[in-house]
Amino acid sequence: MQTNFTPAQLTDPGTARANEILRACVHCGFCTATCPTYQVLGDEADSPRGRIYLIKDMLENDRVPDAKTVTHIDRCLSCLACMTTCPSGVHYMHLVDHARAYIEERYTRPWDERALRWMLAKILPYPMRFRLALLAARLARPLGRFLPDDRLRAMVEMAPRRIPPVSRNDAPQVFAAEGDRRMRVALMTGCAQRALDTEINDVTIRLLTRLGAEVVIVPGQGCCGALTHHMGRTAEAHALAARNIAAFLTEADGGGLDAIVINTSGCGTTVKDYGHMFRATPRADQAARVAALAADVTEVIARLGLPEPKPHIPGDRRHGSPPGPPPGLRVAYHAACSLQHGQKITAPPKALLRGAGFEVVEPRDSHLCCGSAGTYNLLQPEISGKLRARKVSTIEEVAPQVIAAGNLGCMMQIGAGTEVPVVHTVALLDWATGGPVPRALEGREMAVSGTGQLP
Repeated sequence: MQTNFTPAQLTDPGTARANEILRACVHCGFCTATCPTYQVLGDEADSPRGRIYLIKDMLENDRVPDAKTVTHIDRCLSCLACMTTCPSGVHYMHLVDHARAYIEERYTRPWDERALRWMLAKILPYPMRFRLALLAARLARPLGRFLPDDRLRAMVEMAPRRIPPVSRNDAPQVFAAEGDRRMRVALMTGCAQRALDTEINDVTIRLLTRLGAEVVIVPGQGCCGALTHHMGRTAEAHALAARNIAAFLTEADGGGLDAIVINTSGCGTTVKDYGHMFRATPRADQAARVAALAADVTEVIARLGLPEPKPHIPGDRRHGSPPGPPPGLRVAYHAACSLQHGQKITAPPKALLRGAGFEVVEPRDSHLCCGSAGTYNLLQPEISGKLRARKVSTIEEVAPQVIAAGNLGCMMQIGAGTEVPVVHTVALLDWATGGPVPRALEGREMAVSGTGQLP
């Protein structure tokens, strides 16, 4: 694609990067075939190619964004399926992130949108604030249908009926490896999942230590910055990311780290991009070091290797050990966009589940987003709801007994639309190698080929 930026415009690092990306695009339109919003809305402006034209026009003319452009950029999920499809290597993620920051700086949204986005930015990245907000939303649930704004209704409906207690495992400490120490890793504890699903970090620590990793909960860490980054709030996102960079490098330079383990794939995509985020700052080298250490939890488990699955012996409680999963438990694997498109991790999670004795099935159109996408299900609830309905339909077609995913947002989004239990991939791997039954499966009976059932 031909571009016409001035030399003065190209002195801005974001614009210079946008110019590189725009020039790589050849208008082929392959991206439209895998874009969820284009499939739902059928509007060229709601496809990656259409948004690229809008962004190019906005940036080249250095103009104040108009409402139409903002609407179509806001509708982008950042699922990055277009990047997987693109034969020309167009790095759409960096382009749309720059466009969002440009919009945030220059466009004045209606007051209600500004208030909503401010609230999300000030609550979601902070676990205790988020817990209080969830409690308030739960109290408001009976009145939710009377709220005038569908976005507010989506927020109230997101609140779980049971908010788990704070996990003491998330506090700064060191968990010793079982047996010989094979690896020393830091666990990014995250933000939203520390309020919504504390089991994820608990099972991650338990499984990694069982496999021989010493797990460090580093003091000073917090939200990775993804939530604010994708809303174009660059200063806030960079402040959160900078805190993590300092915290993890202090540990790496002290006790040493082989990896920074991330068990929410949306966070992983962002942390692995820290080098780019800080490329034009004094923290560039430090950010690149942290990005190089970042690894999805399934990447680390694959490096350590899983032991043989624990046999399933119904009713066997000897030595206080729970039985493993029934053989051949049918698991639908949901590939989170941030994992399969953002990080290009596709095979390891499925291989690990199969190696642990599960029957793994994949729904059709597994490349399409479920509609969660960070805060998307709160800011664009109508489109998000349509994408969830499509995703749930394709998953239920394969008749799974359990759904596995590697991202909390996907777990909540899909779980709100189906009666099939949804669990984190690591919770199933932990169960198969000696851990307890995942919380979502407790008390459920699931006969598998007549061989047994869950306790």
